Amino acid sequence: MKKILIIILFFNLFNNYVFSTEPDVFVQTTVNRASEALSKNISKEEKINALKIIAKETVDIRGIGFYSLGSARKNLNDKEKKIYFKLFENYFLKSFSSRLSEYTNPKIEVKSKKIINKNYTIVNSILISTPDRPEVKIDWRIYTKNPNEPLIRDLIIEGLSLARTQKEEFASILNSNNSDINVLFKTLEDFSKN
Repeated sequence: MKKILIIILFFNLFNNYVFSTEPDVFVQTTVNRASEALSKNISKEEKINALKIIAKETVDIRGIGFYSLGSARKNLNDKEKKIYFKLFENYFLKSFSSRLSEYTNPKIEVKSKKIINKNYTIVNSILISTPDRPEVKIDWRIYTKNPNEPLIRDLIIEGLSLARTQKEEFASILNSNNSDINVLFKTLEDFSKN
């Protein structure tokens, strides 16, 4: 009986070790996957589709969507929330993949990580310079509430938070239109169609 308990304990420890993903390893693996997709000899559309798959698996799109909406999310009913998240996901995936698809084989090197608390870790990296572009500092805000499934919550490029910028853009649209959520919906929908 004692041997069985030791074996069970060993496998539990082994499983926790194997399946727990460190945020810095997660980021490096994610950027390597994206880099591999971008370096393939495939069409731009195929690259965009590959990047969308990676984003769906590694980015907390729902969390970013909530954050981007700011305090306006408190005023939405369940139907409006459902509409918003569908539109936001399409908007986010198009924005993310179309921007990134312009790069050919970007090399990102993870340098360090800083645990903020049990829910967040900041992973520091650099986009390595080429003759065409300078080195760029990129920090990744990783949501680690579930250590087995870390998710990207934000990118901070040279000190500029993309999530915060998006939140300010959405707030500006709402403030300019009497907080009419339908105007934001239309903006997201139009962007995704183009």
